[in-house]
Amino acid sequence: MARYTGPVCRLCRREGLKLYLKGDKCFTDKCPINKRNYAPGQHGQGRKKLSEHGIQLREKQKVRRYYGVPENQFTKYFAEADKMEGITGENLLKVLESRLDNVVYRLGLASSRAEARQLVTHGHFEVNGRKVNVPSYLTSVGDTIKVKENSKKSVKFKELVENHQGTVPQWLQVDAESMTAKIVGEVSREDIELPIEEHLIVEWYSK
Repeated sequence: MARYTGPVCRLCRREGLKLYLKGDKCFTDKCPINKRNYAPGQHGQGRKKLSEHGIQLREKQKVRRYYGVPENQFTKYFAEADKMEGITGENLLKVLESRLDNVVYRLGLASSRAEARQLVTHGHFEVNGRKVNVPSYLTSVGDTIKVKENSKKSVKFKELVENHQGTVPQWLQVDAESMTAKIVGEVSREDIELPIEEHLIVEWYSK
């Protein structure tokens, strides 16, 4: 399935909550969901109550859109999480959190995950001393991520570091001055702030 290229604010309205897909705009009064907190389309305000099937689908779509993952890739992540020890739903979220584009966003080196994907694709980052330009690259505990030397000089990265107001999760350790970070622990379920009922996703794939 091709990546969605339409207005991302429609996705937030469709899921009924902010997915923080538009960067800084999501934290201002200009965010469309503040004014139109209902699904887009002609019948958006008159949608019927969802069935159990519909509720499970919406939860899957919400998480998939939150992390910006295509359908086929999301299905592969679920299959991988199902093989891991522990709770499948939590394993799925941990896999998604370990994506390089998500790590870059979590470090405050991008204003949104979409921007993080673009920066990774353009080759601005190194993992363990090697350039990685694949946003879906799965990082591991002990990995070191840093902005390439040539990229550090750009005004964009300097502004991102200076203006970042978010909190870096405990599983990441960052040195803002050198634009270097290290993954120091496993992702905790408590680190994922978006209201997600991952058991509904498990139920969806279990059918």
